[in-house]
Amino acid sequence: MAFGDLDHGHDAQALTEINMIPLIDVMLVLLVVFLVTAPLLTHAVRVDLPKAESRPEISHPEDLELAIQADGALYWNGEPIEPALLADLMRRAAAAEPPPELHLRADRAIPYGRIADLLAQASRAGLGRIGFVSEPPAGTP
Repeated sequence: MAFGDLDHGHDAQALTEINMIPLIDVMLVLLVVFLVTAPLLTHAVRVDLPKAESRPEISHPEDLELAIQADGALYWNGEPIEPALLADLMRRAAAAEPPPELHLRADRAIPYGRIADLLAQASRAGLGRIGFVSEPPAGTP
């Protein structure tokens, strides 16, 4: 066995060097294997995909505004209306394609029951998109 030196005159030291030659040989073999097999792994299937042309269709209907004051007066897009005409106006607005969004602006003093009646009336007319408009408290930037 060739574990040590036969010359006993020198101090016996451990072999501290790593033999790099086998490591380099293995790495070169792996490099060659990957270089040979890499082109075989790029197999692509040709698929004839359909061509589609589209352009965005931007259609924003005018938003409707329904306001109710503390005394019960109704305003449709800023114009005063009679409560009896409201259902007809809502039906005509809901017939538009796409239906517009209804913005409801109610005075603070209006009881919620009256607002709920207006919401139900809008829903029956076909206006499904309803937004509530509010004002920030005074002094808010």
